[in-house]
Amino acid sequence: MSDTTTDTSTQTGDDQELGAAGSQLSTAPVEDSPSPDLPSLGVIGWARWFWRQLTSMRVALLLLLLLSLAAIPGSLIPQTGINEAQVADFRERHDVLAPVYDKLGLFNVYSSVWFSAIYILLFVSLIGCIVPRTWQFVGQLRSRPPGAPRRLTRLPAHTTWRTSADPEEVREAALAMLRKRRFRAHAVGDAVAAEKGYLRELGNLAFHLALIVMLIAFAWGQLFKSEGNKIVVEGDGFSNTLTQYDDFKSGNLFTNDELEPFSFDVKEFTGTYERTGPNRGTPRTYETEVTYTEGADGEEKNALIKVNKPLEIGDAKVYLVSHGYAPVVTVRDGKGEIVYQDAVPLLPLDNNVTSNGVVKVLDGYRNPQGKKEQLGFQAFFVPTFGGSASGTMLSQFPALDYPVLALNAYHGDLKADSGIPQSVYQMDKTKMKEFKDADGELLKKLLTPGETMTLPGGAGSITFEKDIKEWAGFQVVQEPGGGWALGGALAAIGGLAASLFVQRRRVWVRAVRGDDGVTVVEMAGLGRSESAKVPEELGDLAGTLYERAPGVPDPEPDGTPEPDGAPPEDPGAPGASGTTTSTDTDSQAVPAEGAEQQ
Repeated sequence: MSDTTTDTSTQTGDDQELGAAGSQLSTAPVEDSPSPDLPSLGVIGWARWFWRQLTSMRVALLLLLLLSLAAIPGSLIPQTGINEAQVADFRERHDVLAPVYDKLGLFNVYSSVWFSAIYILLFVSLIGCIVPRTWQFVGQLRSRPPGAPRRLTRLPAHTTWRTSADPEEVREAALAMLRKRRFRAHAVGDAVAAEKGYLRELGNLAFHLALIVMLIAFAWGQLFKSEGNKIVVEGDGFSNTLTQYDDFKSGNLFTNDELEPFSFDVKEFTGTYERTGPNRGTPRTYETEVTYTEGADGEEKNALIKVNKPLEIGDAKVYLVSHGYAPVVTVRDGKGEIVYQDAVPLLPLDNNVTSNGVVKVLDGYRNPQGKKEQLGFQAFFVPTFGGSASGTMLSQFPALDYPVLALNAYHGDLKADSGIPQSVYQMDKTKMKEFKDADGELLKKLLTPGETMTLPGGAGSITFEKDIKEWAGFQVVQEPGGGWALGGALAAIGGLAASLFVQRRRVWVRAVRGDDGVTVVEMAGLGRSESAKVPEELGDLAGTLYERAPGVPDPEPDGTPEPDGAPPEDPGAPGASGTTTSTDTDSQAVPAEGAEQQ
């Protein structure tokens, strides 16, 4: 048996039949070579040229790169749809850049005209690229592998030997062997043609189809999504209506009727922390026990919401995103009557839950003169006070080991009725007056649970109750395209893996009777790209077929056979066959890429 040979020389003019055998190993469109004598294109010609450029794979990749680059400003620059407060702060600090960013739409990157243009062009490019390739691939699946070229020895990987078996027996054995190896094979004349590796192109198409699914899912999710945040104190509840949210944002096509109907009550928040070691203060347990109902008349159910383990109700997911403390305070007027009593959620400032906020008494209070007024208290809370010796009001640990509440007192008009929305965590002091202590300074005091700060002049008092509640911050998200986006991402990974690791290749086996009456067997393989896998696989197939059609000695140059003692070459035996590089002009090989273009 002769050597399995891999040639690297170019194809000659008399071997044009290789073009049919090497064609259609890919569904990529063949680009026409430019001609210097092209006539004027005209409007239709330019439109056709633009369409071909837009639907080319390199333009699709370029648009995908541009889309990735265009998304960078959305991560670096505050976005109006995500945090309007940060956008307002950026405008105040950058008087020159802010107007420029407004004109460029950088505060709303994902809804800007230029971002949408790239997005739509990429969508069109992918569809225009995939549709014709899909039809071409379907046509290849319905057709049979092309017949063998006239000279199989011109292919990059080939082998040949002489056998005493009949040509029909060799072709039948080759057909059965190739089909057993999951090749699509059929007999064509005096040869067997087989092809394998369709999964490569299928993976390529699946990858690009998955990109389209991801684009559609992303667009659908952005248009119909909703996202709201709510702080709920232990013992309180929440109903999924727009007025219940602390802040809420949604897509352009979202309507309030699409909110999932549900409600829940927070029974208890549990948080435990590392007490010692380098991770001291790090949360060990963060979970909230709730009872919830679906719809207006749903059955009450219990659930435990943890970090990264949301409560799923229909299309909505309820995430636990934050935690803090809500000291219970009682405010009395000068007559000792309670005008305010509630748990006041305070916002944490650091990992040890040092918190601040305000207590606002808007109704029911009258000053010693009997005039209606409003009270405001700036509150600063630490769950673990370091003691007066520490000289600071920073918490030393996030748990309630030594809670202390610091208060400053004001009276006057909080401007709550001005019609301008106010934050419940900030106080407008433009029309407020300070309560003064005996030294004429702002009245302030550190309180431990159960202690009271008395307001001067019989104006009343405020008591820090022993009951300290905790609050949990929830984020309710409805994003209908999430499942499709995940499925598209998984399909894209699978398709990309198939297109990278599966090789499309063809194998031909020709068996004809020679002039001396001995059957001559020729085998050759051709891959879409140059790879060591084709010669290796061809050698393996040839070794298997050789067992069914063993070789006979080649005749001597004078026409006499070799001595009986000379063993025939065995392709399966080590060293009997190999891969060599030939420069003989009668054995010129065509690289696979060159074969595709013919």
